Amino acid sequence: MRIQHFICFRDIPLLYGRVPKVANSSIKAALCRLIKSKKTEGDRTTSDNYWRTKTQGETLMVSSHRARMCRGTHFCFSFVRNPFDRIISAYNNKIIELKETPAPIKSMGLHHSMSFGLFLEVVASTRDENMDIHLLPQSKILCLDGQLIPNFVGRLETIDEDWKTLQKTLRQENLPDLGILPGKNVRRSPNNQDIQNYFEDSGLVRIITERYGEDIERFYGNKRIEELTQRQ
Repeated sequence: MRIQHFICFRDIPLLYGRVPKVANSSIKAALCRLIKSKKTEGDRTTSDNYWRTKTQGETLMVSSHRARMCRGTHFCFSFVRNPFDRIISAYNNKIIELKETPAPIKSMGLHHSMSFGLFLEVVASTRDENMDIHLLPQSKILCLDGQLIPNFVGRLETIDEDWKTLQKTLRQENLPDLGILPGKNVRRSPNNQDIQNYFEDSGLVRIITERYGEDIERFYGNKRIEELTQRQ
């Protein structure tokens, strides 16, 4: 079964490529405004299962193959995040904050309270097909055969400005307005000043540069590594 990374609307020609640790919960909350069916108590709109089975058929989750086939009829958007900052966010959330390590993370050989350096070494040695979605390179989620699927890709670091641009683009495409982006599950600011503290060791910088090189080149090609790690 192909992994389903995209939310596809049935009655609206709209696709969202969801990338965990990139305002995913907030964007899903905004997309809920387009759902007509009533939510039942206990529905977690942040979970993929809600979009797969709980919207009375108004949405479904589709694979990158299916999403690419829909590009001619649907507008697709997504958001990405500085890979250095995204990996720190995943580490803090999944390794430090949670006492019980989630099964997909544990299956990679990761565990609660392990050091950041060891965490990165395990991530670097894990193949994409065995990677938890929160750690999977963003290019592997949003691209297929080297082709970027979304028509629009914003950045978390400039999400306020990029969200406005997205809204303008949606209007031009005669698609519904998504309104103001709500703040959901915000644990870490996209402009944290502690990235440099995590990446004082140039060896750790090299691990990310190599493991997430495609993300850096495709989505942050106009930035120097020193800017992405704030090592200026």
